[in-house]
Amino acid sequence: MGAEPEERQDVPVRVAAPSELASLTQALWSAFREDPLWRWAFPEHRNLAPWWRMLIGSALRYPWVFVAGDFAAVSVWIPPGGRELTEREEQRVGPLMTELAGPRAPEVMELVERFDSSHPKDPPHYYLSLLGTTPEHRGGGVGMGLLAENLARIDELRMPAYLESSNPENDARYEGLGFERIGEFSTPDDSRVVATMWREPRSG
Repeated sequence: MGAEPEERQDVPVRVAAPSELASLTQALWSAFREDPLWRWAFPEHRNLAPWWRMLIGSALRYPWVFVAGDFAAVSVWIPPGGRELTEREEQRVGPLMTELAGPRAPEVMELVERFDSSHPKDPPHYYLSLLGTTPEHRGGGVGMGLLAENLARIDELRMPAYLESSNPENDARYEGLGFERIGEFSTPDDSRVVATMWREPRSG
């Protein structure tokens, strides 16, 4: 996930439409430009866009993809009982990684599998698949404002939430919104660490 500021800012938030896939992809591609984990996976950053497009396009079948402002920040959630990818899309992951990562595809696939194996199956929860703020809006609290608004909705439903923090700089910010670190996993070469984080619902 892209780096987020400490302070929060109130911004208009809305549910994204499937027709906005291109703009959503561009926003998150820009947001993750300097992310340490995904720069490890895709040193040629342009190759990350097709991967984001698949994840976002699949998630848009649920009404849990949100936009803050004019695509200043984007959050992608998978609701309880949902799937990040359909079975048909999962079959495309291997060939897509081979196309995008070339000889590094096995390492990147191993990283993806570590995301899956570290993800708790129970209890049912909302999963923050992606959260990013575009570079030109970073530092104004837009990303944390978007996340706080999303969590308020989830709290109303009395449901927990789960995320993976791909940038250690963000861990304390997530903790400030009620997430607790429950574990971690690393890249296959152990050079990058991802924190897994859980949040119980908060009452008003």
